[in-house]
Amino acid sequence: MAKLNLIPVVDLLKGQVVHAREGRRAEYRPVQSRLCEGADTETVVDALLRLHSFRSLYVADLDSIQRQGCNLDSLERIRLRFPDLDLWVDSGIADERGLDAWLRADIGRPVIGSESLHNAEFMSLARKRCDDRSPVLSLDFIAEEFKGPEALLADPARYWPERVLAMNLRRVGSDAGPDLALIGTLAVKAPTFEVYAAGGVRSVEDLERAAAAGAAGALIATALHDGRLGSAELSQFMRPIQER
Repeated sequence: MAKLNLIPVVDLLKGQVVHAREGRRAEYRPVQSRLCEGADTETVVDALLRLHSFRSLYVADLDSIQRQGCNLDSLERIRLRFPDLDLWVDSGIADERGLDAWLRADIGRPVIGSESLHNAEFMSLARKRCDDRSPVLSLDFIAEEFKGPEALLADPARYWPERVLAMNLRRVGSDAGPDLALIGTLAVKAPTFEVYAAGGVRSVEDLERAAAAGAAGALIATALHDGRLGSAELSQFMRPIQER
């Protein structure tokens, strides 16, 4: 069985964890989980870590991404309460000023979403500036449409950091499964990089298919909260620490 780096997802909107569905952010509502009661950030993160000893956590600050505020207080509380977590945070970073502010805050690893970028050259700068907190690049698609500078797809060696997300927003929170074609395309483009399935993982079978398509890991949310992926299933797939 393939080993993957499995990373739970927390989507923050107005201080609460919400259930992301197909990129329709205006329709997101507080998460309802079998793992805990309520949508408080720390409660949800604690429940995820009780389910499995995840080493990383992906957080999308949806207010920051949409330029409608931020969830910095919630992020700081996560960092203080769970200091051993490798936090991957998409906070809508789009330029040098935003990157500098994030690095000064020292909260976690920046995830840079292609949907937020106007110029692909920013990724070259980010790779140089982040040092040991190597950024993650989220290559954002809505169905077949790429959201971001086309140069990012054309020249992986120039722009991609070590880890990239195959993010299809139409698959997020859906029952459609991961975008295996996208994962495979990105993995072939840059075989030395780590490609992560992002959006649509529902089951053990989906994880197996994502690995076969070339994924090194996967972001997971809905299947954790509704119980389709439990502790036993997660333990089967998680990569040992020494393999990272």
